[in-house]
Amino acid sequence: MTTPVSSMAWVVLGSLIGSFGAVQLKAGTQRLELTVKSLLTNWHLGLGVCLYVLSSVFFVFGLRRGELSVLYPLVSLSYVWTTFWSRAFFGESITRNKIYALGLILAGVTLLGWGKQ
Repeated sequence: MTTPVSSMAWVVLGSLIGSFGAVQLKAGTQRLELTVKSLLTNWHLGLGVCLYVLSSVFFVFGLRRGELSVLYPLVSLSYVWTTFWSRAFFGESITRNKIYALGLILAGVTLLGWGKQ
């Protein structure tokens, strides 16, 4: 079984959406109080959960025609997206070690994406 590019695109899109879900969850925790009302009215938390569910739907679409061993590592691209969103939305630093780690993730995804070649 080969993995079509469309399946990879679904999973990459899902990882992008999931990374925005992480951003929303982080934003929600900055306004969080440990009360039921706070949990129910915190729209950032709700949006974060919805984005995670949506990313799972895209992942399922990708899995329909592709190899799990090729597609699942693409989910790790969410770490790459999240690093940049963390910088953009929260002012978190991108250190040399983070850049090295992101490079390793991208190298691993590339090698696994080549599959049986």
